Amino acid sequence: MAEMLDTQALTAHAVLLNQCEEQFDLLKKLQNEIILSEQDCCENPPDQSINRLMTTAAELKQWAAMEPNLLAENSDILLQAGKEEMLKLCSQLEMIVLCYEAKRDKLKETKELEQKWLEEKTQMLEAATDNIKRLQMERDKLSVNSVLKDTKDKIHKMKLYQERLMESLGEILEKHVPPPQIENKKMKNSAEGVNEEYISLRDILELLMNKVLTTPHDPYVDIDATFWPPYIEMLLRYGIAIRHQENNFKIRLEPFY
Repeated sequence: MAEMLDTQALTAHAVLLNQCEEQFDLLKKLQNEIILSEQDCCENPPDQSINRLMTTAAELKQWAAMEPNLLAENSDILLQAGKEEMLKLCSQLEMIVLCYEAKRDKLKETKELEQKWLEEKTQMLEAATDNIKRLQMERDKLSVNSVLKDTKDKIHKMKLYQERLMESLGEILEKHVPPPQIENKKMKNSAEGVNEEYISLRDILELLMNKVLTTPHDPYVDIDATFWPPYIEMLLRYGIAIRHQENNFKIRLEPFY
């Protein structure tokens, strides 16, 4: 049965091919006649163009009124030819469908891979974001705590250093600078007496240093009766303290920076 169908298809194809060749030969013959007829036309180009236009219009009306005829009047031949073309078309369409299905499967697989990659990157991004936030919070916390701790440590070290300096200064002053003493001529049994109203040189230096630290904009200390004049003279002479430019009863530490 299949062989019979193939034979019929080949026969229909051969018949149609012969009819097409006959029509093509007829078309070439008509074309040659048209070329020869154009050579016999008048040599006036405008008249030639008008004649050609009229001829073309007449042929157009004729073809418009004419109903197309089939090449083959045998319906079996046309049916077999149509079946053959439909089978070719179906085969081509099946190949196209297979190609697009393969592309669809490939795109689906690529989409799944890309979706999986996107989910992994999203999880990594979320984890990195959480880690960054945690590190920022720890950094802020550590930075504040570390600054406070460093400041407290520095203050404690400075206090210890100041205490050692004051202790060393006190030892030096007690050893090399005696407490203020004056002669008391009224006392017969004792040649010298101590005026308890005078403050020590250590106390004077502490007052000057505290004044510089507490009020650096006004570092001067007023000289009163508790300041022993020889101490003031010694501080001024050796450049440890200076007097106020407008008030001689005020002194301050010499800036050593």
